[in-house]
Amino acid sequence: MSRCFFNHPFLFLAVFVLLADGLVSCSQYSTKPISKGYHNLTAHYNAYVIARDQINEAEQILFKARQENYNQVLPILLPVDSNSISAVKPQIDDAIKKASLIPERHQNSKWLDDAYNLIGRARLLKQDLPNAIEVFKYVNTKGTNENDKHTALVGLMRAYIEASDYTNALNVAEYLRNQPLNKVNTRDFYLTKAYLHERQGEYATSVGILEATFPVLKKGEATARLHLIAGQLYDVIGQPAKAVDQYRQVLQSRPTYDQSFYANLYAIQSNGLTGDQKRLAQSNETFERMLKDRKNEDLKDKIYFTMGLLEARSGRVDKAIQLYTQSIQAAGSNTTQVPYTYLEIGKLYYEKKGNYDRAKVYYDSALALMPKQSLDYATLAARKKTLDEFVQYKSTIRTEDSLLHLAQLDSAALNKLLDKVIDQREKEDKAQADLAKQIVDRATNGNTSVVPGATNSNLQPAERWALYNPVTLSQGRQEFTTRWGNRTLEDNWRRSNKEASASVAGLNSPVSGNSPANSINPNLPVQLSDTPPVAGAGPTSPAQARMAQKTVMKSQIPFTKEAQAASNQRIENALYRLGKLYKLQLNQPTDAITTFEQLLTRYPNTLQKPEVYYLLHLSNEQLGKASPWKDKLLAEFPNTSYARLSGRSAGQTTDAEAQALKKYTAIYELYKANNNTEALAQAENALRTFAGTQLEDKLALLRVMLVGKMQTVDAYRQALNEFVRDYPASQLLPRVKEMQTAAEQATAKRK
Repeated sequence: MSRCFFNHPFLFLAVFVLLADGLVSCSQYSTKPISKGYHNLTAHYNAYVIARDQINEAEQILFKARQENYNQVLPILLPVDSNSISAVKPQIDDAIKKASLIPERHQNSKWLDDAYNLIGRARLLKQDLPNAIEVFKYVNTKGTNENDKHTALVGLMRAYIEASDYTNALNVAEYLRNQPLNKVNTRDFYLTKAYLHERQGEYATSVGILEATFPVLKKGEATARLHLIAGQLYDVIGQPAKAVDQYRQVLQSRPTYDQSFYANLYAIQSNGLTGDQKRLAQSNETFERMLKDRKNEDLKDKIYFTMGLLEARSGRVDKAIQLYTQSIQAAGSNTTQVPYTYLEIGKLYYEKKGNYDRAKVYYDSALALMPKQSLDYATLAARKKTLDEFVQYKSTIRTEDSLLHLAQLDSAALNKLLDKVIDQREKEDKAQADLAKQIVDRATNGNTSVVPGATNSNLQPAERWALYNPVTLSQGRQEFTTRWGNRTLEDNWRRSNKEASASVAGLNSPVSGNSPANSINPNLPVQLSDTPPVAGAGPTSPAQARMAQKTVMKSQIPFTKEAQAASNQRIENALYRLGKLYKLQLNQPTDAITTFEQLLTRYPNTLQKPEVYYLLHLSNEQLGKASPWKDKLLAEFPNTSYARLSGRSAGQTTDAEAQALKKYTAIYELYKANNNTEALAQAENALRTFAGTQLEDKLALLRVMLVGKMQTVDAYRQALNEFVRDYPASQLLPRVKEMQTAAEQATAKRK
């Protein structure tokens, strides 16, 4: 047969040509059917399918391993997290290598665009956002399949969202909105756009888009999660009835146990907002059933929290606080819920009880445990700052008043009082030491090998060893700082002559930014340091130690006139700032009025009198009360900005502005003509009529210049200071400050 084959040379040549053509056509740049078929088959099964399955599996692993914070509105799409990605990073890297084989070896394959989209998805998962964006842009620009280009644009929108580039994400969304998307791209586009609006805080738009997505979703854990999020979003925008509907949909979507648990809790909370009394009446039975269910053993803190929330919404504040406290006790070592429970207790003390000292304690604890990325963190930090100031001012007033009172006592009475303070502290220290020893004994008795958590759980919540309880540990730090200030970790940290503890209560008040006064034990008249003044001294007798403590305490009392004047100045500043805090931040006009009136009574010559008059006027006006403060302000300080702000000239018309301009021009002409005496007299008479006009500060500056020409340097400097005080927002302020500098330099040269 071989001889027959070679006897037909033309047949041999034909076979050779066919084989050669087949080999050449396998080039990745060939457009021939045989070549494209080969590369399509190879690219699909040797690269694309493997890479796709690896990325899908990685996404499933990340979804299953997610840590949901049910105290916040859940994100519609899981945010890109560089920490969680470490578990699947090798898998994703291998997927990128497999997908990269297609553009390297199979350029004529129909899977080229799909391969690039897989690479983009993998880059997005790895949080390599710049490269992910470039890949998706490339597919949109160079791709040949419209569906693949749409897939790339959805991925591009997601990458922009993760980069917080919401403007570009919205631009992509607007383009896609008008494109004919297939079913998969429609689903992904809706979810990504809903996620975009959720990230921007546009919850109504977000939940509307999410609602439109549900018809194309299959039942399962992922869909149940989205229904739960939709319910949360409806709660946020104040539509609890729709929220309840979504929570019911969770239970019909094959949820996990946690999802069904929280759906039931959230539904009860929403019923509390809708006023559904029938369902609310059933809630107590539901709670009892949940608390008895052994599967909820580690979720009891959430149940008690929800019970407290319903009581708070019903106006039963004390009962709510009791249930919140039970929630904290039930939390154990899992403190995820605890900061939000502290936050709710703080809100009740702040908004319902007006007990700002107690509110501060709970806000401190909440902020110490709350994740910084929480939506409540920024608001909580701002409110905590306000309460910190409040407690500082109150503590300063209480401390300085106590010190001034002690300064008036005779020696015998003072020694007796100091002995009483020392006795009380020794008693408290002994009680705390005994409790600590009891806890240690109970925790370690026969259980030396037991792990800390297990030993701790055998005790009552109030007796658990603090170092095993992060909540108690946080509270302990705050109480220590409040009583002792920020101390360096070192031996003899209580010694009073160390720099770290040089400032003592009273002489360095919180108002000036130094060590905080005591707010832990309000029964004591004043927080006084009780430590001996000599560091490193040898052993002393109890009598000597007591004498040393009394010496330190006495050193803080303002016996001299200078020290008493400084103490009164701190009280004056604290009263002024406390009154402003009540009026402007706490919105408590009644307390503001009481505080300001106390300030004026105790310190009638305070430099803040114009502003205090103005704030008293506003506070009374807010309460609908008539008061003399506006008239007093206009009578005593007619040329101040506060007189202008009091509303005297709120009805200024265009005619009034024209009259003011005419008057100002006349005075200015007198100034130019060097008729300074007449110009100054007219300027001072006209200032009151200019109140509220646009020319008021200009006329005031003209008056200052005339004073400089006509009167002494001291009068000129005083006029400049008054302008700075009365017109803090004037555009002429920089020029006036330059004039102040020049006046100071001229005065210095004369000296």
